[in-house]
Amino acid sequence: MTQDELKTLVGQAALAYVQPNTIVGVGTGSTVNKFIDALASMKTQIKGAVSSSEASTARLKALGIPVFDSNEVPELAVYIDGADEIDHHGYMVKGGGAALTREKIVAAQSKQFVCIVDESKWVPVLGHFPLPVEIIPMATQRIQAAFSQMGGHAAVRLRDGQPLVTDNGQHILDVTGLQISDPMAFESAVNQWPGVVTVGVFAHQKATTCLLATAEGVKTMTF
Repeated sequence: MTQDELKTLVGQAALAYVQPNTIVGVGTGSTVNKFIDALASMKTQIKGAVSSSEASTARLKALGIPVFDSNEVPELAVYIDGADEIDHHGYMVKGGGAALTREKIVAAQSKQFVCIVDESKWVPVLGHFPLPVEIIPMATQRIQAAFSQMGGHAAVRLRDGQPLVTDNGQHILDVTGLQISDPMAFESAVNQWPGVVTVGVFAHQKATTCLLATAEGVKTMTF
């Protein structure tokens, strides 16, 4: 199967975790887009969705799925999202689509986090994929220096030659050269740095289930 076919397969498999008459948490990215397309097939059975990005909101609304503000929904039964990496404990690196802060907010209000990925994202240790960190721009140089002291290299993510601006009006650093062997401690530490909005390690909001698309079909892991 192609990677696109694997994404379609796992996006459809995630429908099994959507409960009728509920509001669904929806993430961001190419794999989630496949889930959103599949979700349209049962849109009359759900109340709607809480979305983690402007892009996902637009896609949901275009398919006729109502989108609620997260502040209107005290708790979500399930959050469906992808990951750039996921390890064997359900810890993830996320933010390749620059929506990590809103993704973490929606994950935090969800009872269950179902991560949908293809097998290329399944890793023993986090850190091969560049780690996204959403930051307040005035702190850029100091945060870059802090990652340098850890042995990493933090570069400002660009779009069309200019710093990418997130849905929250901030910038993204992509950090390479790290091996994140203790994701819980790492997330807790970096989130305390002044100027960091969100670090793209999802350990405190880890996956409860991973649907892993493989050439043999979808494998289910629970954590």
